[in-house]
Amino acid sequence: MPYSSIFLSQIVEHFKLEIVYDSGDIEQRRITVADVTRPGLQLAGYYDHFGPDRLQIVGNMEHAFLENLTAADRKRSVLTLFEKEIPALIITRNHQVQPEILEAAEETKTPVLRTNDSTSEFSGELIRFLKMELAPRVSMHGVLVEVNGEGILILGESGVGKSETALEIVKRGHRLIADDQVEIRKVSENTLIGKAPDVIKHLIEIRGIGIMDVKELYGVSSVKPQESIDFVINLEMWDENKTYDRMGLNEETTEILGIKVPSITIPVGPGRNLAIIVEAAAINYRVKKMGFNAAQDLVSRVFPGGNLS
Repeated sequence: MPYSSIFLSQIVEHFKLEIVYDSGDIEQRRITVADVTRPGLQLAGYYDHFGPDRLQIVGNMEHAFLENLTAADRKRSVLTLFEKEIPALIITRNHQVQPEILEAAEETKTPVLRTNDSTSEFSGELIRFLKMELAPRVSMHGVLVEVNGEGILILGESGVGKSETALEIVKRGHRLIADDQVEIRKVSENTLIGKAPDVIKHLIEIRGIGIMDVKELYGVSSVKPQESIDFVINLEMWDENKTYDRMGLNEETTEILGIKVPSITIPVGPGRNLAIIVEAAAINYRVKKMGFNAAQDLVSRVFPGGNLS
């Protein structure tokens, strides 16, 4: 489900912002837009197409503009901006906050925050943070691992062997992101990011053994906080009445939050080493991304004209 807002206090805490003026409702004030505005034109009086629901950032240029105004004009300029009911004003580079800004903030109960970071650096990090926190998301029952730099989401019914496969993958030198529940966020039109819920981070459940902490058992290099979802592997119990793809010519996808992710279905049967199969599938996917498809290459050798009939 999409998260429609986060609290301003979360931003203050994450970026360690100084609270210059506390409106008294920072804990309840919500941010709903994953973008920011540098209000240079607005401070000069131009408000067409202005988005009042965005955080406003004052950097060198805006600060210099305000410094060149008279005290009365400065108060009027900032007060007009604050009367648009903006969520907060953030001043970068630790600039001095003019008294007129504090007066206007007090009149309108608008939070004023400050950071020592440069404007461009802070704006970029803030937008990335907002896009992540406000991204549409869904929780899926599965396992997310990183294999040779590829984020592999393993799906399947309970008991099919997802966690055991993930544990063997970790033992083979790869990394665990999440076991059992994967929180997936759509951070752009073609990018999905997966992570574990905080309460089960680094944990894995193996039937007969119980809960294990992968980070403690195999070291910090065996886990990763989050990873893009590049490829999906669907595990299912072997069905003798079903015909499985043996060539790899069929292009499957699994749709998550409106994004179609390349995927394959692997039947699970006695004697199959799933960890090796998942590892091979990840490598094969990477090779395909680089332009080589072994199945198509075989077809071109057997049927030079490209005709399978």
